[in-house]
Amino acid sequence: MSASKGRKANPEGRMPLKEHLIEARNRIFKSALAMIPGIVIAWIIYGQLIGALTKPLGDIEKARGIVASLNFPGVTTSFDLKLQISLILGLVIASPVWIYQLWAFITPGLTKKERRYTLSYMFASVPLFLAGVWAGWIIWPNIVMAMTSFTPSGGSNIMDALDYLRFALQLMIFMGVAFLVPVVLFALNAIGLVRGTTYLKAWRFTILGVTIVSAMAAPGSDVMSMFFLGVPLLVLYFGAIGLCIINDKRRDRRTAKQARETDSTADLATPLHDLEEI
Repeated sequence: MSASKGRKANPEGRMPLKEHLIEARNRIFKSALAMIPGIVIAWIIYGQLIGALTKPLGDIEKARGIVASLNFPGVTTSFDLKLQISLILGLVIASPVWIYQLWAFITPGLTKKERRYTLSYMFASVPLFLAGVWAGWIIWPNIVMAMTSFTPSGGSNIMDALDYLRFALQLMIFMGVAFLVPVVLFALNAIGLVRGTTYLKAWRFTILGVTIVSAMAAPGSDVMSMFFLGVPLLVLYFGAIGLCIINDKRRDRRTAKQARETDSTADLATPLHDLEEI
């Protein structure tokens, strides 16, 4: 059934649970197919990618005179690592597709006005997600430097290859998702569902939630990992709240102006010719 025909027959976008599950399965399948080109590309450029991700270790050895290298403890570790990196890079490259599929799964239940809002935010989500991944790539060397800065002279950092590279990729994906937070918050505010002050009142729970998520995303239990993961998300969250509050004030001024205009014309008599046309 086409989308236009379905909307005419079912303008509220309602469907049974079974059809929801089928729709979700189809969109997940399309997203998985879109990952295949990225997986192939990552498989081909795996050597260059590993070289770029491990470059901070060489810089540490030159700057501090300590041993900093990766350890591949198992027979299949190298293969597992290559497969994981290929999957994650495929997810990043396919982000325009799976973000669209997520939008298309949600929008049938929205009104026409809400769909128009979410469409514009969907177009903003793709570059923001990629910008977040790029930001994670940029700050990665600094994180490695900070996390290894406590190693004393003469010591060595022999790191597990899976932990090291998984942390790098988790950081980039986490940063990409973090950059989407302002879009989601502002979208809910723009359609009038949540006010900025409501977000602000929940700041304690937000900090707690970000701390928990950062602890889960970081491969180790060190404070520095949680710090570098949590702070960007908090900055983006409170930045989005500021934009929502500004938008609320603008909306409140517009509503007050309309109310004043309505009150000023409420006591005026209806012209005779308008009454005759009724």
